[in-house]
Amino acid sequence: MEILTEPQQQLYDWLVAYIHEHQHAPSIRQMMRAMSLKSPAPIQSRLDHLRRKGYIDWLEGQARTIRITRSNAGGLPVLGAIAAGGLVEPFTDAPEHLDLGSIFRQPNFFALKVHGDSMIEDHIAEGDLAIMQPVSAPETIKNGTIVAARVEGHGTTLKHFYRKGEQVTLKPANPKYQPIEAKAIDVHLQGVLVGVWRDYEMALPPRKRF
Repeated sequence: MEILTEPQQQLYDWLVAYIHEHQHAPSIRQMMRAMSLKSPAPIQSRLDHLRRKGYIDWLEGQARTIRITRSNAGGLPVLGAIAAGGLVEPFTDAPEHLDLGSIFRQPNFFALKVHGDSMIEDHIAEGDLAIMQPVSAPETIKNGTIVAARVEGHGTTLKHFYRKGEQVTLKPANPKYQPIEAKAIDVHLQGVLVGVWRDYEMALPPRKRF
């Protein structure tokens, strides 16, 4: 897949989100406003490059016929494992992608595979894929939010986040596990939970053989 420039990527991501929400293509004027441009020429140039690189297409001579022809990311990157029991060292390799089609079109979302049952009362089970949104402003995260948090010197875990002053508590959703207490400076929020993906067949209990 041919790489997009930053302006091309910006327009492409906006087009994907707009078409997914409205089920039709925007006008050139709407694209100009979204990209903060006063001339249609840069928009047309970016559209031509996106078409040439195979990301979009349209019908000649017909307005608002732009369609998305391929996914930029090939699905959500599965960045590694996330503990839902104790703490485990996070993985950094991303050998596979989770393709959710049009369910999540956000370019920065990622997925983490759940290990353990400490979030079972929130219906997050072993083997699930937790869909995460990166944290750009940790200070805005509300208490009670489910986050992926890396605790300095330990690893990464999926828990409810609570902060009081300089102290952070990461609470499980299973009474078998104790909350994790740490100094705020030692807790790094990596993502906020936005969804959970579960493979139905894998979630079924083992079948009895007769």
